[in-house]
Amino acid sequence: MIEIRYCTESWPIRGAFTLSRGSKHQADVIVVTLRTGNVIGCGECVPYSRYGESLASVMDQIASLHSDLRNGLDREALQHRLPAGAARNALDCAFWDLECKQHQQRIWQRLNYPAPASLETAYTLSLDTPERMRQAAIQHAHRPLLKLKLADADDLARVAAVRAGAPLVRLVVDANEGWDVRRYLSLVPELVTLGVTMIEQPFPAGSDDVLAELPRPIPVCADESCHDTPSLLPLSGRYDMINIKLDKTGGLTEALRLRRLALAQGLKIMVGCMVSTSLSMAPAFVVAQGAALVDLDGPLLLQRDRHNGLHYNDSEILPPDALLWG
Repeated sequence: MIEIRYCTESWPIRGAFTLSRGSKHQADVIVVTLRTGNVIGCGECVPYSRYGESLASVMDQIASLHSDLRNGLDREALQHRLPAGAARNALDCAFWDLECKQHQQRIWQRLNYPAPASLETAYTLSLDTPERMRQAAIQHAHRPLLKLKLADADDLARVAAVRAGAPLVRLVVDANEGWDVRRYLSLVPELVTLGVTMIEQPFPAGSDDVLAELPRPIPVCADESCHDTPSLLPLSGRYDMINIKLDKTGGLTEALRLRRLALAQGLKIMVGCMVSTSLSMAPAFVVAQGAALVDLDGPLLLQRDRHNGLHYNDSEILPPDALLWG
């Protein structure tokens, strides 16, 4: 029989994290622990209001499985018991951690994967005025890759300011569904000149079919338009890349399936995250092996991370310790 516990935690962010939908000053996460005997597995998730989630609704979803867990619900059955989303993510990752500890294997051994390599992550610059983003770019100009949050008519000025502050770094931009066709067509040639190498989710999910008819001199990545494997098929011809986040896929199990199918469909892989602790990053680290772009900077945006968190050498992420997860 599996015993379950779950709680909310708040982790202060350095300053504020701002995108087109607003700002936040703390990362609110839910941590799930599954216990059988003396073995405990842990998982973390971030409810996201954009997808109709809240701390309360996700806690209710988790609570609804008490009797199922007592009656033998396992990780594979979980995939059909809850929809893709934050609740299933925390439970799925806790199941994987529990399995690793029960078998005294690391997660890559359980998956029959090679031992993981370190990864290079993007570092996110929050949405701000062009001048403040330029100052942030100067501060982080030593990093190899910066990701810029964009939103409105000042976007070109923001990118130009960041490029002036960090002339040698690679740049990717994230519009968070904030553009229309006119803005896209006016911005893209300028972004090519400024050396932007990827545009993430320029149009609202559900209104992105126009991408099939638009020029894409800069690869375009689906984020809000791509959650799990059922959402993958309509993206063909519209996007060049997908952003896999475990809080969207509903855990590591579905994330690995999505990665495999996306690659077979000819799409490149980005692995991203919500602002959260290393407990969320560790399973995503597995998915990110071999990805074209990695954006697992969540702990770098926090004032502090949890004990035994991932080790970052600037933008290099080392494999997780077994004391953290997996």
